[in-house]
Amino acid sequence: MKPLIEICGRAIKVSGGRVRTARLDLDLYTFLDDPAPTIEALRALPNRPDLFTFTQSIPDQKPRFNFPVEWDNLAVMPISTYEEWFEKQILSTVRNRARQASKKGVVFRSFELDEKMARGIWDIYNETPIRQGRHFPHFGKSLETVYEEEATYLERSQFIGAFVGEELIGFIKLVHDEARVQAGLMNILSKMCHRDKSPTNALIGEAVRWCASNGIPNLAYWHYAYGKLKSDALTEFKDRHGFRRVDLPRYYVPLTVWGSVALRLGLHHRFVDRLPENVGKKLRDLRGQWYNRKQTATKAPA
Repeated sequence: MKPLIEICGRAIKVSGGRVRTARLDLDLYTFLDDPAPTIEALRALPNRPDLFTFTQSIPDQKPRFNFPVEWDNLAVMPISTYEEWFEKQILSTVRNRARQASKKGVVFRSFELDEKMARGIWDIYNETPIRQGRHFPHFGKSLETVYEEEATYLERSQFIGAFVGEELIGFIKLVHDEARVQAGLMNILSKMCHRDKSPTNALIGEAVRWCASNGIPNLAYWHYAYGKLKSDALTEFKDRHGFRRVDLPRYYVPLTVWGSVALRLGLHHRFVDRLPENVGKKLRDLRGQWYNRKQTATKAPA
């Protein structure tokens, strides 16, 4: 992991090569009531980034800062009770799948991150190198790396696991914001070999149950849509489970002359996100076909 910068008591990460962009380490989980001191401190750095970006929290959707703004989005589920979600917010097919896990012997429980649980997560990560038609970035990581990455933000995290006997077959990591207005699904993953038990569907339900019991009114599942992509299998999965799109103002503050130029030219976005959607879809389809062929070739007998 890249080293973090501490600014005004906040951890800041810097990414990008051509356009170096700074953001809160827990972007979309941590928010700034007053961004001015952070911006001033970033501008004072001898090797300052080109841009600083931040967003507002879920209930705060009207832009209130005088900086260049674009629109970001989150997949958000309003939470009242587990029963409300189960009976009214999801489709009958999802309800049936959510019931499958318990019927097939899956048990759900919270757990503390230790070496045993880190090894269970590591085992899930290393089940397959290809997920959702693309290279899975956690595949091949060492146990030590997995433990280090999962051990972040523990004071604001909740782990819930899906178990068959003593085997961890799926897990979620929830991270809540400081005001406890929202909890985000930082990680949610299950073993593909246990897909018949629908553990991922049931884990969403366990996240709802935890939020409801802890008085957290919103559950977020990262972005609803990415770039110009309007819908894909993951978006449909979120829809079926009761998540809806919430648009939030995202600010981009130039810290250098190059940052101002890059912002005007749109260079702060990835190249693939600037492509027309029909072109992007063709590229994603080709990528999926290539990974599927690669996976098939790897499984083929010698």
